[in-house]
Amino acid sequence: MKIILRNPRREVELTGRRRVKELLVELDILAGTVLVIRGDELLTSDSVVGDGDGVEVRPVMSGGSAGLVSGGTL
Repeated sequence: MKIILRNPRREVELTGRRRVKELLVELDILAGTVLVIRGDELLTSDSVVGDGDGVEVRPVMSGGSAGLVSGGTL
């Protein structure tokens, strides 16, 4: 399977089938810090990926309302 990691961008090739949670352990990535995507599908930690799959691992990003001014609106 081809794994595309973001931030920084790199690609990894692995063979065999495994659950997403096992894949993340193998890549030394904490599960709660990323989203794992196959095509248009967001995968859960129990989803199985394997040979022939293309998987993207994206970091979870969150933001606040930094543009909010006291008493004002965006």
